[in-house]
Amino acid sequence: MSPDETVMHILLATALILVVAHAAGWAAQRLKQPYIVGQLTAGIALGPSLLGSVWPDGHDFMFPAGIDTALTGFAQLALVLFLFAVGYELDLKVLGDRARSAVTVAVVAFVVPMAAGSGCALLFRDQLRDLGMPELTTAQVVFAGVALSITAVPVLTAIVRENDMSHTVPGVVAVSAAGLLDVIGWTVLAGALLGGDSGEQQLTWAWRALLGAGFVTLMLLAARPVLRRLLWRTSMEPSLRLALLASFAVASAVVTHALGLHVIFGALLAGAVVPREEGGTLDPDLMRALHTVSYLLVPFFFVVSGKAVALNSMTATGWAALAVVTVLAVVTKVGSGTAAARVSGLSRTDSWTVGVLMSTRGLTELIALNAGYQAGLLSKPVYTVLVFMALATTLFTQPLLILVRRRAERTKDRLPAPPAEPALRTPQDGASAAPAADVS
Repeated sequence: MSPDETVMHILLATALILVVAHAAGWAAQRLKQPYIVGQLTAGIALGPSLLGSVWPDGHDFMFPAGIDTALTGFAQLALVLFLFAVGYELDLKVLGDRARSAVTVAVVAFVVPMAAGSGCALLFRDQLRDLGMPELTTAQVVFAGVALSITAVPVLTAIVRENDMSHTVPGVVAVSAAGLLDVIGWTVLAGALLGGDSGEQQLTWAWRALLGAGFVTLMLLAARPVLRRLLWRTSMEPSLRLALLASFAVASAVVTHALGLHVIFGALLAGAVVPREEGGTLDPDLMRALHTVSYLLVPFFFVVSGKAVALNSMTATGWAALAVVTVLAVVTKVGSGTAAARVSGLSRTDSWTVGVLMSTRGLTELIALNAGYQAGLLSKPVYTVLVFMALATTLFTQPLLILVRRRAERTKDRLPAPPAEPALRTPQDGASAAPAADVS
């Protein structure tokens, strides 16, 4: 294609992605699903799974190979801005108060699905052979466990925010545990990807760990004070502030990527070190702009992820694998997250809420699956199964939250009223009793 044709195709693809994805997000909200679930579904539908099957010529015209690099660039920018906002919104004080619960939930909700996923990969190796994976290496077994262990921080955060749980105990514990779980998951994933590594990374694990620790220290001790002086002691134009912080997030993501980590670390770290307003509140202008830009662009990531999904490659074995993997993913995540939260001292309802939220996959799962697919750890049919598992488990989150809420309400209605405190009697009120206390 000529440069003019490339630009034309990029503009046409952008228009189609934005309209379809945000229309799907609107429709998802009408179905009581998070907006981002609709965007994820649209991204997959615009790939070979739907558009490529129904209208192959149209798909090839709208998404020619020549614009893949541009779409990937938009996708990475959207991912960085989205996760930067997630990091900025974290209430570190509340996180500290719930550190023990978050760590317990993160570890248990990673280890149990990890063991189940790796065990099933070994147990069903014959079925995996039918799905295009003739050899089962150690890296593939580990990756199978990681695929079931991931919790998507961005999607989980969106669900928490849209359900008004940002400042509740289960919301804080789930988001913070998911962040810690991602650190564990990406670390294990990095080891699994060594089997398909291109060799471009020249640094050893020791050097990467040392440089990573140094970068985190630099961000906490140097970047935060500098940003505080810039943001608090100068009357900075809101648009200039947004440009400065967006560039800061991108630069941080580039550094962590260069260290052999994913851009997710740099973006989240950048958001976490940005100081809040002097009263400890979020900058409303910054948050409004970040949410607008990131929600506008994040469909590009779903489209890029959906390009490797091919529904027409699904066989009977593939559909059976999808059912088994989805059930296993939900049961292990909800069960382990609920049990860990309960052991940590949370109430029964809050524990179930945390378990359900931990089963959310989506954006982060797609990042991991893309990495595994590009490293040769997944065949296209297995990749397709796991992508649809990520979509299904994310779709189940909202209905399961509603079930937990209704169960809590029914349990509350069945509880007997606590005994009333003896009331002071007067000649006027006789044997009246004091009002019963509220049941929490």
